[in-house]
Amino acid sequence: MKIYTKTGDTGTTSLASGERVPKTCARLQAYGTIDELNSYIGLLLTYLTATEHETTLLHMQRTLFVCGGYLATDSSHTPQCAVTPDDIAGIEQQIDLLQSNLPPLRAFILPGGSRPAAIAHICRTVCRRAERCILAIAEEGTDMDPKLLSYVNRLSDYFFVLARKINKDENQAENIWKI
Repeated sequence: MKIYTKTGDTGTTSLASGERVPKTCARLQAYGTIDELNSYIGLLLTYLTATEHETTLLHMQRTLFVCGGYLATDSSHTPQCAVTPDDIAGIEQQIDLLQSNLPPLRAFILPGGSRPAAIAHICRTVCRRAERCILAIAEEGTDMDPKLLSYVNRLSDYFFVLARKINKDENQAENIWKI
């Protein structure tokens, strides 16, 4: 089977159900952004020297892949979202664990520091964009599983705290925002 089908040459693509939609539709923006986030997580994994975050990040990648499938299915065929309350609670536990060894945040920080921390910040911002894209689908009148929105919202918090933890572990000072 060839990777190219030529069916998208006119600016449309198929959802998982076979329905043809413009490549600019909100649903494609959402699952494309989830795919982008997943790719950045893969990049982040290549820069992490400690393996302590690997299991969590790989689980996130697998979950995000399933979330992309959920978003790639039109509303008349939309299955149940694979995100569970346990997935959300698991991220919250990871956030609490990471945050337990960090100093309290008393100012805005600028993204950066070490390379893996900077990539974690990119993951955070792409995750926020994914959240906005998912909300755009819901605003069009499509029912969206609220667990998906909670999951993506927690993920962006996770990446923020992960960036701070990585910088702390690598003795990188946080870039405090000043006017």
